[in-house]
Amino acid sequence: MYPTYTCSPPMSGNTQAYLTLNSFEAGGDGGGPSECDGQYHNDNTPVVALSTGWYNGGSRCLKNIRINGNGQSVVAMVVGECDSTEGCDADHDYQLPCPNNIVDASKAVWEALGVSKDNWGGLEITWSDA
Repeated sequence: MYPTYTCSPPMSGNTQAYLTLNSFEAGGDGGGPSECDGQYHNDNTPVVALSTGWYNGGSRCLKNIRINGNGQSVVAMVVGECDSTEGCDADHDYQLPCPNNIVDASKAVWEALGVSKDNWGGLEITWSDA
């Protein structure tokens, strides 16, 4: 089996997290449409999905968060949940459940943080509600 989580680390002014790369477009590796609005989103738009605990039943849906990493900062809109409780099915693109400390971000977020493309995929960050 694989680990699942229903909670995430406590929030603070600058919550530590791990940034991952996700496509929010139709046919992308994000699986189905975003939970917050049932839509797909262009990867050139700074959008994110949060681990289940931080997603908090959708309480952050369509709200902005500030992400700090690589010496830069970017504001992105929460459009979905990086599901920490379920996975390995079509809705989750057959991926394992997310760890409990994930901010899953579009390529626009990675570009805004100035991370070189060959380093996209995983980055220690901090984030807060904007």
